[in-house]
Amino acid sequence: MRLTDADILDLLRTSRRIAVVGLGEKPHRPAYGVAAYLQRAGYTIIPVHPIARTVLGEPVARTLVEAAESGPIDIVNVFRRSETIPDLVDGCVAVRPRLVWLQVGIHHAASARLLESAGIPVVQDRCLAVDHHSMGV
Repeated sequence: MRLTDADILDLLRTSRRIAVVGLGEKPHRPAYGVAAYLQRAGYTIIPVHPIARTVLGEPVARTLVEAAESGPIDIVNVFRRSETIPDLVDGCVAVRPRLVWLQVGIHHAASARLLESAGIPVVQDRCLAVDHHSMGV
């Protein structure tokens, strides 16, 4: 399922809650900068991290399923190494986001096929903040 830029623009305009997998407490990391940008743009950020407790003023969920307990997740934005993406597939299918976004340098074709076969579109190897800004959302 190949998304067009128009599809992505529509998803970004109509989404409100973004779970950021791999968002920890270190402000110098890309996940922190992207999440802070998205938060300033008006999105609700749900950090997902195994150790952190609070990031950007938001409580941290340990899993995607826990993140969805406070409400539906529109986008899952992933900052994890490509080889760890298969570990996220079941959680993504369980919470049924409208989109899974793998950041720059992150891709996993087999996992993307599994998610897409479950009806969940996937963007790979692109920066959500860059696309958000360049599309003028």
